[in-house]
Amino acid sequence: MKFTSAVLIGIVLLLGTIAFAQQQQAAPSKGEVFIEYSYLRFNPTIPQVRNRSFNGGGGGFTFFLGKYFGIKGEFMGYASTTFTKVVTAPIVTTRGTIPVGVFSSQGNMFTYLFGPVIRLFPTSKATPFGEVLFGGSNTNGYTDLVKSINAGGGTITATGTQHPFTMAVGGGLDLNVSQHFAVRPVEIDYLLTRYSNPLTSTNNQNNFCYLGGIAFKF
Repeated sequence: MKFTSAVLIGIVLLLGTIAFAQQQQAAPSKGEVFIEYSYLRFNPTIPQVRNRSFNGGGGGFTFFLGKYFGIKGEFMGYASTTFTKVVTAPIVTTRGTIPVGVFSSQGNMFTYLFGPVIRLFPTSKATPFGEVLFGGSNTNGYTDLVKSINAGGGTITATGTQHPFTMAVGGGLDLNVSQHFAVRPVEIDYLLTRYSNPLTSTNNQNNFCYLGGIAFKF
């Protein structure tokens, strides 16, 4: 009798421990720190200059205020890529004159964004999420291209370093390897930048951004 009671008590305790462990494992994280690779397809909105591919990476953090809602900070840096403009006839703009020639320069980029994140139907195995981030960015691509044009005889008014409004809208997926570690195979964002283009009057650039990496959850 005593043995049977002990077995029953042991079973109850074991089931309780398993249930508690499962509950703990399924509990959403309070925050995370992530490291990501990033590919940025940037549209400079300059005639005769095609979209540019930036490769880079960075990281950031997210603090969750509940099961679904969080605040994210993201910081990305991108290595230099070449901007080349081919001019076959002189161009006169409100900002100056561009002579005939081929003008090339190097340009990099850095973005810093903050905003809300929403976890969409999170489970113990996967966590889809959506986000809307706001902040700024900077690149020396426009300034260096103007310097190249002016060195070749142009008279374009140069602009200093810009830190324009920047916005990202998109989302991604975390695959939870354990309670404290996840792989982020995909995050896709529409990225809006508002650089003042020194060669034209446009100031909106519609860009595509892919990110992927890992996240440490706590």
